[in-house]
This record gives sequence, structure tokens and C-alpha cells, in this order.
Amino acid sequence: MQTLKSCTRLAAVALLALPVLGTAAEADTRLAFGATNAQSAHYAYFAALANIVSEQDGYQASVVETGATVDNLKRMSRGQLDIGLVTTSTLYHAYYGVKSFDGEAVESKLLWAYSLAPQNVIVRRDSDVTSIADLAGQKFGPGQRGSSTEDTSLQVMQLLGFEPDWVRGTNGELADAIKDGRAIGFIKSAVGTKFDALTTDIATFTPVQVLGIDDEQRAKIAENLPELSLVDMPGGDMENTGPYQTWGFMIAVSARPDMDEETAYDIVKAVMENVEAQRAGFPAIGDNDLIQLTLDYATTPLHAGAIRYYEEAGYSVPDRLR
Repeated sequence: MQTLKSCTRLAAVALLALPVLGTAAEADTRLAFGATNAQSAHYAYFAALANIVSEQDGYQASVVETGATVDNLKRMSRGQLDIGLVTTSTLYHAYYGVKSFDGEAVESKLLWAYSLAPQNVIVRRDSDVTSIADLAGQKFGPGQRGSSTEDTSLQVMQLLGFEPDWVRGTNGELADAIKDGRAIGFIKSAVGTKFDALTTDIATFTPVQVLGIDDEQRAKIAENLPELSLVDMPGGDMENTGPYQTWGFMIAVSARPDMDEETAYDIVKAVMENVEAQRAGFPAIGDNDLIQLTLDYATTPLHAGAIRYYEEAGYSVPDRLR
């Protein structure tokens, strides 16, 4: 007959032999991906990224609607987001603690870049505004509140010496203001060389046109804002223009300042090895080599996890990005 002591010992051994239910689910690392306004094509891209990463063992990712670059960087600095949409120009300011991030550096390291974002200066055709100089004193939106577009627009307009009567808000609020005549236009990122979905929606019922920069303005931007790219755009019927010039930057993905190397590596590997899923979420990626695009246009250091994957994939990472 077994004693109480021996029965207790056997029960303890049996418990140790049982599988621990739910361990895999509990072990998943939960990640928050900061995107932008849900109306943007870039939100769809981040939704695709969340799906890609969630298919990897040990990760569960979700996409968060935010105010875009500046908002994402601030949230990453507080640990509220794990990765976020950024522009290479504003990331430069944040990483080095200059301009709008003066004294408040956010050492977020780049993971990859995926799209060039020319900035379109868009106005209603019935506004009688035909040049950027004509925007002085006009009700005009600099871009979504808290976004890199807004931040860059303010810098460019100040540099060029034209001060509109700024109308602030989300992209949706600015679009409504343009449609009902409370604003004559706004500055909005293009997708490749075409209007984004929101601008196309405005143009469907409210004819608009794009204002380009002239050669003198282009030279001034190149000299004083070297973190920006200068872009030659083809124009077209919807833009109501022929070829024109504008400024722009790269749209990219960066990590929160304290992200560990292994997590960054896993994210980059999963995404770079699922190009079709990325393209499904953001067709403008096309056939671009995102790794080479990143190495060509990045202006701040890459995350160690990204460097590790790129080198494993056979790419040479320049010293300036380490």
C-alpha cells in the first residue's frame, strides 16, 4: 500500500511530465507596426508587413494607424511602437537631433527603404494659383498633421520665402477642406510618379493641378536641404501639366531605438524573402531591389540586424551606414 508521501511524490513527477499548454502562444513576441492614415497606400503596405511577420514562428504583429513619420518616431522613442514608417529626411533629423528634433534625438535605426515619395504641390484649378509664389497668404495644407510631409513642406516654403495661411489636419480633413473650398490645396506624397489614392479621389470631382519648382528654387533646395531628393516628374492629364520638378524623400521602415539584433534580423529576413506579399500590399514596389535601394539612398545608420541579413544575402554595406 502506497503511503501519502509516496503518492504525493508520484503526483509531482506526473505533473512535470505533462505538456505545458499554451506555451507557444504565450512565447509569441507581440509587435506594433506604426503606419500612417488608413486612407494611405502606405497603410496597406504596413498591413502586408504585419501579415508577413505574423506568419513567422514566435511573432504576432499588428498595424497601428498613426500620424506618420514624426508621430511614429516619437512613439518609438517611448516604446509604444516596434517599427514605423519614416521618411529618410526626417529620420536624419531625428537620429542626429537637428531641426525639429533639436535636443530630442531619437536614435532609431533604419531597417529598409521601399519607395521614393515625390512631394506634389496640389491646388484647385479654379483657384487662379499658377505658381508656388502665388501660395503666399492662401488657405493651404502643408500635409497631414505630424507627418514628414508637413515637416518638410514647412521647411521648403520657409526656405523659398512663401508663407501660405496654413490649414492643419489629417489627410482626410484636408481633402474635405479642398473639396468644399475651405482650402485651395495641399502638399501630398505621390506614389511613384502618379497621384496617390486620396489625391485621385479629390481630382475625380474637384479638378486640380500640380505646381512645380523652377530651376532657381531647385538649386536653393539642393544647397540648403541636402537630405531631400530632387525629382523630375512626367506630369499628365490628371496633373494638368507637362514634365515638372519637385522635391521628395525615401519612404522607409525603421526600428525603435532599443530593438535587439535578433528581432530586427527576423523582421528584415521575413520581409525581404516575401517580395510578392509586399507587392500585393503596395504595387508601386514593382521590380525594385529594396536592399540596393536602401543602400543607395539611406542617410542614417542601418540596424545591426538589417546589416547582418544584407551581408548574408551577398550585399556590401558601406561604412557610412554602419
